Amino acid sequence: MDTLKLKGVYSFTITGTDGQVRDTFEVENLVTNAGFAQLALLAGDASAVPFTYLAVGTSSTTPAVTDTALGAEITTIGLERVAGTVSRVTTNVTDDTYRVTTTWTATGSATVEEVGVFNDATTGTMLSHALTTSKALSSGETLTGVYTLAIAV
Repeated sequence: MDTLKLKGVYSFTITGTDGQVRDTFEVENLVTNAGFAQLALLAGDASAVPFTYLAVGTSSTTPAVTDTALGAEITTIGLERVAGTVSRVTTNVTDDTYRVTTTWTATGSATVEEVGVFNDATTGTMLSHALTTSKALSSGETLTGVYTLAIAV
């Protein structure tokens, strides 16, 4: 019997207003119960909605598998939820890894503490949730986020 295990990782780059990278970091995710259910639906239902949105927030509350939303999602200052570019890449076999990438440009200051992947621009199902630790952004800085979900071997 085969057992599938998923491993999700968020990779981030913060670029200053001078165009220089000032921080890079990675965090592993927690796939939510609702996220697992939606993945199962995607496998067999053509009407299922894929995960294409990344969102960041300011809550440092520990993620739980029962989460359906970020603790305190940022909805302004250029850091609001946004549709990313979805692709598939090869980890073990051709196109076996899902990836979504986006870049935010801050128009104000905020400290990002959490991140999530969703299948809707405002509500929807949250696939995964992770804490980023405190990452301060100032106006004009960019945050590039890449979420990768692969079968762990």
